[in-house]
Amino acid sequence: MMADLDLSGGNAALSNSSTSSQTSNPLSRKLNKILETRLDNDKEMLEALKALSSFFTENSLRSRRNLRGDIERRSLSINEEFVAIFKNVKEELESINEDVQAMSNCCQDMTSRLKAAKEQTQDLIVKTTKLQAENQRLEIRAQVANAFLEKFQLTSDEMNILRGSREGPLTENFFKVLDRVKQIHNDVKLLLRTNQQTAGLEIMEQMALLQETSYERLYRWAQNECRTLTQESCDISPILSQAMDALQDRPVLYKYTLDEFGTARRSAVVRGFIDALTRGGPGGTPRPIEMHSHDPLRYVGDMLAWLHQATASEKEHLEALLKHVTIPGVEDTIQEVVGHITEGVCRPLKVRIEQVIIAEPGAVLLYKISNLLKFYHHTISAIVGTSGSTLLTTIEEMHLLSKKIFFNSLTLHASKLMDKVELPPADLGPSSSLNQTLALLREVLVSHDSSVVPLDARQADFVQVLSCVLDPLLQMCTVSASNLGTSDMATYMVNSLYMMKTTLALFEFTDKRLEILQFQIEAHLDTLINEQASFVLTRLGLSQIYSCVQQHRPEQGPLANIPGMDSVSLKASMVQFDRYLAAPDCLLMPQLNFFLSATVKEQVIKQSTELVFRAYGELYEAVMNPSNGYKDPTSILHRSPQQVQTLLS
Repeated sequence: MMADLDLSGGNAALSNSSTSSQTSNPLSRKLNKILETRLDNDKEMLEALKALSSFFTENSLRSRRNLRGDIERRSLSINEEFVAIFKNVKEELESINEDVQAMSNCCQDMTSRLKAAKEQTQDLIVKTTKLQAENQRLEIRAQVANAFLEKFQLTSDEMNILRGSREGPLTENFFKVLDRVKQIHNDVKLLLRTNQQTAGLEIMEQMALLQETSYERLYRWAQNECRTLTQESCDISPILSQAMDALQDRPVLYKYTLDEFGTARRSAVVRGFIDALTRGGPGGTPRPIEMHSHDPLRYVGDMLAWLHQATASEKEHLEALLKHVTIPGVEDTIQEVVGHITEGVCRPLKVRIEQVIIAEPGAVLLYKISNLLKFYHHTISAIVGTSGSTLLTTIEEMHLLSKKIFFNSLTLHASKLMDKVELPPADLGPSSSLNQTLALLREVLVSHDSSVVPLDARQADFVQVLSCVLDPLLQMCTVSASNLGTSDMATYMVNSLYMMKTTLALFEFTDKRLEILQFQIEAHLDTLINEQASFVLTRLGLSQIYSCVQQHRPEQGPLANIPGMDSVSLKASMVQFDRYLAAPDCLLMPQLNFFLSATVKEQVIKQSTELVFRAYGELYEAVMNPSNGYKDPTSILHRSPQQVQTLLS
C-alpha cells in the first residue's frame, strides 16, 4: 500500500513538474531508485511490507502523514511489552538464583557434614569392607561345600529311595541311586590323593555301608521275585533283569539269586512235564502224552519234543533275565542253569523210555527210537551245550540202551538163522528166511534213510547194521548150499546174492557192500559159465576132444594118431556141433532157467558161448596144423572160426 502511495505521488509530481530537470530533482532520484529496486530479491523489504500491511489498513492522506508516528508508537509499544516480559524473566532468574544459592549453601553444609561423618565413620567403613570381603569368601566356601555335597553325598529323597522298606517294591530310581552310590564310591578315591584323606575315608566308609545295605535289599527282593516264577510260562520283568545286572558286582549274591531262579524253574518244568504226561494241555488239548503209550515211537517222540520246547523256553527266560549282565562266561552260566532246571525231568523220562525199550517193540521200532533219541540229543545239545547236562546224559544213555537192544535183536535174529538152516528151494531161489531177513533189513534201512540224525553218525550205524545182518545171511546161504551140486550151488548163491544186492542198491552208504556182493556174484557166475560151456561140449562130444587138444605135446607125435582124435570121430562130433550151431539155446543147463535176473542169464549164456567158440578155435587150429597128420582138414572142419562166431553171435 505504501508503494502504491509513493508511486501515485510520484506520478503527480512528475506531471506538475514536467518542465523541471530530472537529474536535479531529489524526488525524481528517489522515484527512480524505487523503480529500479527489485523487490523480489529484497527479503528485508518484503518482510517490512508484510509487517506494515498488518496495521496500515487505510491508504489516506492522514494515514500517510501519521505513518511515522504510528510506526514509532508501535515500536514503542513493542519495546514496552518486551521490557515487561523481560522484567518477569529477570524476576524469575533472580528467584532461581536465590534457589541455586540456597542449594549451594545446602550442598556446602551437607558436604561439611559428610566430611565430618566420614571422618567419624572411617573405622566403620574399614570394618564393613573387611566384612564384605569375608562374606564373599564365605559365599564361595558355601558354594564349594554345596558342590562337594552334591558330588559326594546323597539327597534326602535319594536316601529314602535307597533305603525304602525292606520288602517294598523296587523301581528304576533305585538302580539310578545305586549307580550314583557306586560312582561316589569310585570318585571319592580322588580325595585320598589330596590332603582331604579323612573326609575321603569317611565318605568311602559311608558309601560302602550304603552299598551293602542296598545290595542286601536288592538280593532279598530278587530272591522273592524268583521264588514266584513257578508258573509254566513266566514273564521276566525289566526290573528283575536290572537287578541281576546290579548283582553281578556281588558274585555270591548273584549266584544265590540264580540258584533260586533255577530251583523255581526246575519245579515248574517238572510239574509241567508231569501234567503234560497225565493231564494234557489246558482243556485237554493237546491230549495227555500217556494216552499214546501204546505207540512207542510217538510216545517217546512226544516226550522228547516237549522237553526240547521246554529247554528252549527256559534258555529264553534265562537270556531275558541276564540280558544286561556283562561278566565273562555268561553263556556258560546260562547253559549250566538250564541243565540244572531240566535235571528234574530226567528220572521220569528215563523210567518211561526204559519201559518202552525193555518191552522190545521190534528191531525196526527200536532203531527208529534210537535215531529219534540221537536226533534230540544233537538238537538239545545246541541249546544247553555238550557238557554238564544231566538231560543230555540221560538221553545218551537211553540212546545207547535202545541201540544195544536193537543190535541184540538183530544178533538174535541172525543166530536163529544159523540154528535151523533151511534147504534151498526146488527153484534154487532165495529161501523164506532170507526173504524175511531182507524185508527186516529193508525196513531198518528205510527208517535209517529218513532219519534226521547227522550224516556221520548215520553212516557209522549203517556199517554196523549191515555187518550184523549180511554176514550171518551170507554164512546161512553158504551152509544151506553146501550139499548142492556145483551148478545148483552157484545158481542158488547167485540168486541169493542178487536179492541182497537189489535190496541194498536202493540205499546210501552201500557202495562197499555192493562191490563185495558183486565180486561174490561174479565168482559164482564164473563157475556157472564154465559149467555151461562144459555142459555144451560134453553134449556135443567135444569135451574129450578139447581135452586132448589142450594136453597134446609135439613130442607125442601127430594128433590124428591119438585114439578118438581120428578124422571119423571128429566128423561125427562136427555133425552134432552143426546141429548146436543151428539152435544154440537147445543146449542150456536147467539151472539157467532158475535165475531171478534175465541179465545174469544172458551174461552166462554169452560168456559160455564165447568159451565154446574159443574151444572150437583151438580145435580148428590143431586140425589145420599139418604136423598133426590130418588129410584134407577142411573136409573135417568145414566152418572157419569166423563163420562159427557169426552163427553163435
